[in-house]
Amino acid sequence: MSPPDVKRSEANCFAAFGRRFVVSRIGKLPISIPDKVGVTFSDGTVSVSGPKGNLEKQFESSGKIEVTDSAVIVSAIGESRHARAMHGTVRSIVANMVQGVSEGYSKNLEINGVGFRAVMKGNVLDMDLGYSHPIEFQIPEGIQVTVAENVKLKVEGADKQLVGEVAAKIKRFYPVEPYKGKGIRIIGEFVRRKEGKKTA
Repeated sequence: MSPPDVKRSEANCFAAFGRRFVVSRIGKLPISIPDKVGVTFSDGTVSVSGPKGNLEKQFESSGKIEVTDSAVIVSAIGESRHARAMHGTVRSIVANMVQGVSEGYSKNLEINGVGFRAVMKGNVLDMDLGYSHPIEFQIPEGIQVTVAENVKLKVEGADKQLVGEVAAKIKRFYPVEPYKGKGIRIIGEFVRRKEGKKTA
């Protein structure tokens, strides 16, 4: 085995007793704090505020978080397997929070089907999807849904996880069927289509 391979093998060792531990390549990257965004960390809770809203999350000693004037630095607590696994995860969650309050997240959906339509009534999304009754979906706090041309929906918010969850719930009211493509789909996702039966 060549010397570079030996070094690479040692760097990937996870056992203790003097061997080297792998540091998350994602976790060790500092998170830049944009202008007009404030970040605080107290009693295990990260609070982030910005133009798009405010977010808070409790991390329960999953990682060591340091906040400076221009960046957030996340470090692993200890050398256990759980600490190494959570290092990059905590860093990614905090980075998503910072991006969410500064730029926001969005998902675009499209409704396909004759007579299918949607309209916002206050904070309720009212949809006609071919059922015997209209579908009413209460939009949760922190999420904004806009409807264009009765069939194009845009879900926006500062919380990346919540934006994806709301978009998924709306889609589940009428998932795209594979033959005619009727239903609600998230723009950009792959929808498997099937060929219908052929007549002789």
